[in-house]
Formats: sequence, C-alpha cells, structure tokens
Amino acid sequence: MKLLVIGGHSRNIGKTSLAAGLISALTEFDWTAVKLTQFGHNVCSSDGRACDCAPSDPDHPYAISREEDLLGDSDTSRLLQAGAREAYWVRTRIGELHEVIPALRKILAGRTHVLIESNSILDHLTPDLYLPVLDFEVSDFKASSRSFLERADALVVRSRPHAVPAWEGIDSGIFNERPVFPVEPPSYCSARIVDFARPRLV
Repeated sequence: MKLLVIGGHSRNIGKTSLAAGLISALTEFDWTAVKLTQFGHNVCSSDGRACDCAPSDPDHPYAISREEDLLGDSDTSRLLQAGAREAYWVRTRIGELHEVIPALRKILAGRTHVLIESNSILDHLTPDLYLPVLDFEVSDFKASSRSFLERADALVVRSRPHAVPAWEGIDSGIFNERPVFPVEPPSYCSARIVDFARPRLV
C-alpha cells in the first residue's frame, strides 16, 4: 500500500482542496480517501464549535462512516467527486486516535493507494509522502502540525504577495531544506506538485 498524508497547520487552509486535486490528477491510482476529525466534549477540533462529529454512543471512542453521496458538498463527497473509489470520515476523541487504528487498518487492508487528511495519523502510520499545507497569514499553528513539520517531504504554501510566516517557534530554515510549492485557491494543486508526488507513489 502507498500512503499519501495531507496535513496542515490550521483549519480552512486548503487541505481538502489539495487532496482532491491530487486524486483528480493522479488518476492512474485507485484511491481510497480518509478524512480524520478529532473531537473533545462534543466540540470539533477543526473549528472549535459544537458539532455532530462525536459518535452517539459515549462509550464508543470513534466512528467511521463511508461516504455514499457523490452530489454532496461535504469534504468526503468532494474526494469522491475527484475520483476516489471510496471515501471515509473517521471521527475520534482527541488523544484517543489509537483506538481507531485497528479498525482503520482493517478497512485499508488490500488497498493500493490511500490518502489520509490528518497530521496526527503520523503517530501511527508511516506515509510514503507527507505534504502539509501552510498559509503565512493564518496565525494558528496546531501542536500536531508543529511536531510533524520536520517529517514533511515538501511544503505546500498558499501564495500571498509579500506574506511572511506569522508564527513563533517555527524554524524558518525548513523552507530552505525542502521543496516549497506555491499554490493558489481554489485548487491548491499544481503540475509541479503532481510531478513531485507521482514517482513517490508508484
């Protein structure tokens, strides 16, 4: 199995758009896509608001839903629309991602190419390619993103004229040590990223 992980330092910075763009461009691969969301006290870690991410059973630490709606506007629907053979939404409590790993491994068994949108999955699975999305004008920088940034194979950075990183505690030298791919919305994908990714996923 070849594993591509898409991460990012905050919410709403183009992670799903990049994932969909790569799935669409790399049509030779039979993609299974997974979006992973963590929640705590019925609050979604993606935006800090009350949500329905949490499983209805409080004794069950995770939930997995297979996306079936090709016409929807959810992130997992977008991944299907991009060409994924199947897409799953995985929800787990913050700090309890390990609980879902056995079930996730069972789902992914036998798959040839898997894309997971998550930073924290790197604690449990080793990807063939890890691409975090960065936006210099978004000051929030999740702790999981900080801890995994050194594992990035390349950096995908939203193009903003004259923008500089708005973060403290991030070594700017990382931008000289890895390929940096500027991207523009709405696709957040480019031919250069596709050319970089393809040989690493064969």
